[in-house]
Amino acid sequence: MVAGRAPRSGIWGWMFFDWAAQPFFTVVTTFIFGPYFVARMATDPAMGQAAWGYGIAAAGFVIAILSPVLGSIADQTGPRKPWIAFFAAIKIFCLCMLWFAAPGSPLVPVVLLFSLASVAAEFSIVFNDSMMPRLVSKEEIGKVSNVAWGLGYLGGMIVLIFVVAILAASPETGRTIIGAEPLFGLDPKLGEDARATGPIAAVWYFIFILPMFFFTPDGSKGLAIRPAVRVGLAELRSTLGEVRKRSGIFRFLVARMIYQDGVNALLGLGGAFAAAMFGWSITEIGIYGIILNVVAIFGCLVASRLDMSFGSKTVVLISLVLLTVATVGIVSTGPGYTLFGLWQMPGEDTDGLFGTAAEKAYIAFGLLVGIAFGPVQASSRSYMARSVSAEEAGRYFGIYALSGRATSFVAPFLVATVTAASGSPRLGMAMIIAFFVVGLLVLLRTPYPADGEE
Repeated sequence: MVAGRAPRSGIWGWMFFDWAAQPFFTVVTTFIFGPYFVARMATDPAMGQAAWGYGIAAAGFVIAILSPVLGSIADQTGPRKPWIAFFAAIKIFCLCMLWFAAPGSPLVPVVLLFSLASVAAEFSIVFNDSMMPRLVSKEEIGKVSNVAWGLGYLGGMIVLIFVVAILAASPETGRTIIGAEPLFGLDPKLGEDARATGPIAAVWYFIFILPMFFFTPDGSKGLAIRPAVRVGLAELRSTLGEVRKRSGIFRFLVARMIYQDGVNALLGLGGAFAAAMFGWSITEIGIYGIILNVVAIFGCLVASRLDMSFGSKTVVLISLVLLTVATVGIVSTGPGYTLFGLWQMPGEDTDGLFGTAAEKAYIAFGLLVGIAFGPVQASSRSYMARSVSAEEAGRYFGIYALSGRATSFVAPFLVATVTAASGSPRLGMAMIIAFFVVGLLVLLRTPYPADGEE
């Protein structure tokens, strides 16, 4: 299939993968299950944040090691869909098992299930992303990538709204935010509203990856698996040597390795941090997530136009500046103050959701995260797709995943370790700022497109 010649149904099928995949990251990793694990399932929030951080770090380590290997093998076997199906089965099983993560349950088995689901999710993304150069022209890649990412946030927001309005009830009243009893009779005191997000994300994923399987063109059949492994590993060794000679791609991958580490840590731990600091309920965390997803959809739509007009590099740089400002604001805000206490906020106002001025300030900084965290990832994806050919996309997107995960255990590990050592989740989260700043500085000196050939 020549780039730019895929039928409209095939492009939409590919974009629906993001719609299918995002609820896992929205309701399980960030806004519902993760905060539940930290604030309610664990006996101590600091211990919970440390365990969750180590789980993210372990998944990142496995992804970093195996993504380029699998990408290179996939280039030799040809089709990507069988790989996506294999890892989808693993992800769906692990998510369904999260239902059994009741309060007081051992933390380690739950962290292992979450980590394995994360690994399977990311491997599927490698293979889906590597299909992009065959589907659209390089001129359209930035637009399609950002629209797909925005579509993913819309899907995540719909699932999040469903959980908050229909499932998540107050432990005191037993009613959801719309005044109804939880669907299926879920008991919030047992965390069933949060635990249900695993199976819900699994069912959503299964249903909405089907358009990609039915309509999106795949690569032609190549080698059998055994010779593909042998040739793929040889190609990987060659590619790792080759990428050092393509200085633009190499510097871009180094920059992304650093700033994506910060993005992963912020997405994985930000909701849990807020829940522990302000004592937010699942309803409040869910509404916070909905607000961020609405803003994220808008951010991706704007970024799709900016990407076509000014290029992916400009979009990524703007996003990194916004994420740096937002993270400084988030870690500087606590009960009764913001900006590290330079601005003392009014006293408690317990009426309604987000009842204090400090909580509202936290949400304001969160809006900057919502604007930026979609475009920084979508335009990084289009940055890479513009810099490689369709024939080498699998191995280069494997290395792209490696760059996003090679040190992805470092930021969560650093956050978890500083939190555990100091007993301060705030000090732990502050470590993320350095990753955005250093990644920004490296990217500033990187040519665009990354291979310098256009």
